Amino acid sequence: MTSTTERPLLFLDIDGPLIPFGASSGRPQAAAADASTSGDQGNPLLTRLDSGLGSRLTALGCHLVWATTWMEEANKVVSPRVGLPRLPVVEWPASYADEGPRGLHWKTRHLVEWANGRPFIWVDDEISAMDRLWVDASHSGLSLLHRVDPVKGLTDTDFTALADWLRLVIPR
Repeated sequence: MTSTTERPLLFLDIDGPLIPFGASSGRPQAAAADASTSGDQGNPLLTRLDSGLGSRLTALGCHLVWATTWMEEANKVVSPRVGLPRLPVVEWPASYADEGPRGLHWKTRHLVEWANGRPFIWVDDEISAMDRLWVDASHSGLSLLHRVDPVKGLTDTDFTALADWLRLVIPR
């Protein structure tokens, strides 16, 4: 088991938290991709990415980890647009649909395994009460499962909640 004073992991989903599904995010639109950004395949939703999110996420002081079905594409396509470096990526198993009790998100078990007792935050738009119960019962470290409104994406209120939790539970 790891020490609770170790910087926590922050598992980060893309669709919903970083790319809001609402008609208008109310955010400044990201600049068009330059020639060094590849893999976008003309995805029009990428314009909803807020180029300032990377610095705000980094300022939280966590070890950032992609926890998204974008997998390595997150580093190629999203990281440059939001100002993040290349991040570790949680590798999902080839078969995950039938894992766990009914209502448990398919990511939950794998994130707890990846954390291996280390404190973590999981930012996603699909977190449920079942996920919280399962993590409370299965994870020996501290955790915050933070559900983001997928219509709005990460907002100031979300960043405040993340920072408040970090101040309360992780000695600095």
